[in-house]
Amino acid sequence: MNPIGVKIRAVGSYAPEKILTNEDFERMLDTSDEWITSRTGMKRRHISAPEQASSDLGIEAARIALQRANLTPQDIDCYVVASATPDYIFPATSAIIAAKLGATDKPAFDMEIGCSGFIYGLTVCAGLIRGGVHKRVMLIGAETLTKFTNYEDRGTSILFGDGAGAAILEASEIDSFLSSDLGSDGSNPAILLLPTGGSRERVTQAAIDAKRDMIYMNGREVFKFAVTKMIQSTARALEKAGLTKEQCNFLIPHQANKRIIDAASKYLEMPPEKVLVNIQEYGNTSCASVPLALDEALQGGKIHPGDIIVFVGFGAGLSWGAVTWRWQ
Repeated sequence: MNPIGVKIRAVGSYAPEKILTNEDFERMLDTSDEWITSRTGMKRRHISAPEQASSDLGIEAARIALQRANLTPQDIDCYVVASATPDYIFPATSAIIAAKLGATDKPAFDMEIGCSGFIYGLTVCAGLIRGGVHKRVMLIGAETLTKFTNYEDRGTSILFGDGAGAAILEASEIDSFLSSDLGSDGSNPAILLLPTGGSRERVTQAAIDAKRDMIYMNGREVFKFAVTKMIQSTARALEKAGLTKEQCNFLIPHQANKRIIDAASKYLEMPPEKVLVNIQEYGNTSCASVPLALDEALQGGKIHPGDIIVFVGFGAGLSWGAVTWRWQ
């Protein structure tokens, strides 16, 4: 037994007030509510205001988590942010959030591994606590994907929404972290990427005119990859924890596409009541999707102490991962 365990003490989430519905897209593009719903499961998405950055959403989620935990920002030893849409290339969005909360002296760092970020973050933050480095860590998934969405592209524009989720992890006599399975394959980044803005390709007027400052995705390839990796990573995480899929109470997947979730769940023989889905309300919020779904389930009274949860995600990189967690 690990002498230092870890648990999630509190969770908070936030989504912007503005809503973009399927009916809105009917007026914008050659599409329909039926087409969007049947292919994605999505009905609505929350859209950040022009002045809102990812840190602004993350701060709101963090404040809710702190309030529920009855903690102050200074009670957190380290701040970690998972995001594909940070405020800047540098400095770290986590440092900005910590400072705005009033914790300017705390360590903070970001994780950029696409939509798998919260799963990777759970593994890293749990390791920091179980290894005795920190006693309490704030993990935030925050995204403003709509700022990088090409609304002329019917295939991708309907998918993305904005939001944030925060989890406070802390040391515990009982260990909730049961296993982790992580992976990546960067051999073909063009499958899912934002072409400009990094050192490979700077943002130029020509790039902006060509919409290369927006998200590009090969939907067919992402679908095949996502289903396969969700199945494999979930199975491996449960195996590492010495558990069967029958012992899993809940699967909380990255909310990318309802058809992906349904296909993987069917293969894993997970009944619908065990698979937590809220994609109809938020769309794909990348690193924020898993904590948003977790918070919704907790507030709805679905999750109870002792429940076995598998968090699973996949995303750009390409990347994937699953974590097995016993709730306490």
